[in-house]
Amino acid sequence: MQYEIDDTDRSIITLLQTDGRMSNVQIARRLDLSEGTIRKRIDRLLDSGAIQIVALPDPARLGLETKVIITMRVEPHKLDEVGNSLRQLEEVRWVGYTTGEYDLVCEAVFHSDEHLLQFLTHRLPALPGIRNSTTSHVLRSLKDVQEWRVPPSPPKRILVVDDDPDFVEFARTLLESDGFEVTSAGNGSEALTAMRQKLPALVVLDVMMAGILDGLDASKQMRLDKVLKRIPILMVSSITNSDYAGMFPTDEYIAIDNFLSKPVAPGKLLSEVKRLLRSQ
Repeated sequence: MQYEIDDTDRSIITLLQTDGRMSNVQIARRLDLSEGTIRKRIDRLLDSGAIQIVALPDPARLGLETKVIITMRVEPHKLDEVGNSLRQLEEVRWVGYTTGEYDLVCEAVFHSDEHLLQFLTHRLPALPGIRNSTTSHVLRSLKDVQEWRVPPSPPKRILVVDDDPDFVEFARTLLESDGFEVTSAGNGSEALTAMRQKLPALVVLDVMMAGILDGLDASKQMRLDKVLKRIPILMVSSITNSDYAGMFPTDEYIAIDNFLSKPVAPGKLLSEVKRLLRSQ
């Protein structure tokens, strides 16, 4: 299952990639956060499997200056056997299945060209199932695995469903200024169609649109849909302050995550959107 990280998690990971021995206190000072917050964040990242804190040796500094990429064609019924055998070889740093012209690819390191020659002429041919292989000598590494940084997460998509263009523009400006991607729909039917085409992370939903309880009907349809039922729904409406307040049910379960009355303060709308997204 994918683990969602935020900018704080990303900063912690970057600092640990720079120095895996950096203490929680040092990280907290660098990020201007409490040590307790950093400890909880790291524990969560470790428990989820999102990161592992391990020693990452530099082969060149250990005398293993010859690095090669080996691609192999393998008998289909021997793929797992060959792959697992390659994993056991001390020269192999990583190995993986591939699509396309070759079936397996691995990176291996050696003390010298003579060491590489012995590997290619004796150890590799001893693995049954390899049809042929190609070896590419890496002359210089321009970027190693320890230099990779976690890329920014794509913006979360918020669907604003309202027939009031002024509110849609208000919500769009507010949410986009905080890094969200915003799409819109003018009624419940349009919203359901839009959701099935591009799944949003959250829906901001009005009540009174094509019908008095249009938004409420749309929320019920979402909860009955196996794909849409887990999307958080923030209902934002003026119905409780209107002549139709009596039509809005208060004595039964409403298929939403929270309700805000219009007019809604920008800070309140933004904080509630973030709270509901964090709860997922």
